[in-house]
Amino acid sequence: MQEIIQDTIAAIATPPGNGGVGIIRISGPSAFEIAKSITHKTPEPRQAIFTSFKDEDHSIIDSGILLYFPNPASYTGEDTIELQGHGGTVVLGMVLKRVISLGARLANPGEFTERAFLNNKLDLAQAEAVADLIESSTEQSVRSAQKSMQGVFSEQINELVEELTELRIYVEAAIDFVDEEIDFLTDGVVENKIINLSARILKIQKTAQQGRLLRDGMTVVLAGKPNAGKSSLLNALAGHEAAIVTDIAGTTRDILKERIQIDGMPLHIIDTAGLRESENVVEKEGIRRAHEEIKQADKVLLLIDSTDPEIESVLKTLPDGLDITKVYNKIDLLGVEPEIIETAHGSQIYLSVKKDIGMELLLNHLKQSVGFNGETDDVFIARKRHIDALTDGQESVENALEQLQNQAGELVAEDLRLAQNSLAEITGTFSSDDLLGRIFSSFCIGK
Repeated sequence: MQEIIQDTIAAIATPPGNGGVGIIRISGPSAFEIAKSITHKTPEPRQAIFTSFKDEDHSIIDSGILLYFPNPASYTGEDTIELQGHGGTVVLGMVLKRVISLGARLANPGEFTERAFLNNKLDLAQAEAVADLIESSTEQSVRSAQKSMQGVFSEQINELVEELTELRIYVEAAIDFVDEEIDFLTDGVVENKIINLSARILKIQKTAQQGRLLRDGMTVVLAGKPNAGKSSLLNALAGHEAAIVTDIAGTTRDILKERIQIDGMPLHIIDTAGLRESENVVEKEGIRRAHEEIKQADKVLLLIDSTDPEIESVLKTLPDGLDITKVYNKIDLLGVEPEIIETAHGSQIYLSVKKDIGMELLLNHLKQSVGFNGETDDVFIARKRHIDALTDGQESVENALEQLQNQAGELVAEDLRLAQNSLAEITGTFSSDDLLGRIFSSFCIGK
């Protein structure tokens, strides 16, 4: 993947605003000469040199530290210079302007990391983890991003890709060289390997999904019959009156969304219209939208009025496969103690939103669902595109197993190829320019 890059880029690598220290990063074939021109000194590899940064007329713009990292032992794999001066907006702008006048151009967002990827210093999953580390809002997301940066995720994907490659070689050799009499359709070797690959992809997919929740936050939909306490719960979680609460059934007609944090863990809370039969045109549309949000939820909190004799009726209207936690509200009216019960069909939480009884049980449950207090030692940070690639790879592997059972050897080989390409997209060994452009454009300038 090594590319010949002719130009030199530069950018301010520290956050906007005034601060004690500001850093300008320069990378590319002209970085060394630009450093000599702006400091009138010859940089020494990995030695901090205190010097002045000078303008075209030799007047001093600022003073600070000059650092030189020669290729290929640098972040980008190119000659890299860092000018560490004072962190004022104007003075940094003046130094950067001088660097640009000496032959560099302003870096695009994420271009330093993109060059690290193109120069084989990082794979694509590691490069994305750099941005995720910068944006991390909790200690656990930091640790997970570090695991991805260190290659934990990539190593698992590379092992799968390598096994798929070897399996493809075996299958395609058997197809091309029939004289060898390798009957891969019935000898059980390929079948066992495909079954093993499928199980491993599913395991990685589960861990990646946990990593995605740590990065993006969990979407939690509040569902239930009218007056079960959905809007009251939204207000309690949001910490302000986000939704109108009345005793009139069907007050909520549209979707209400709030982004909250519980001990730093991001959650997207969505309040929905009460689920019931209705002839009101507006309410019917609200119920339709509620069902759409429920289908896409990471978790559904099914609010149930504990005093309602038909507490399970709404379950019949929900699709299968949802992660549902039943929240029995208004226990203060029955004199029931707050508790959480784990069953084979999911969790049940007994509380009172209005009286603030048992709410800590719900908060802890949500944190555990995101992974806050769960077993996250092996969790790496992941993105939606990683989940999609793993899903596509899993589907192709399952299709290969089906074609094997159908005695369709050529189709087995094709499905294995598709699985390999899907997984290779995660690390970037198989990718399109459009994909790379979308990924690196989301980075901050200077990284």
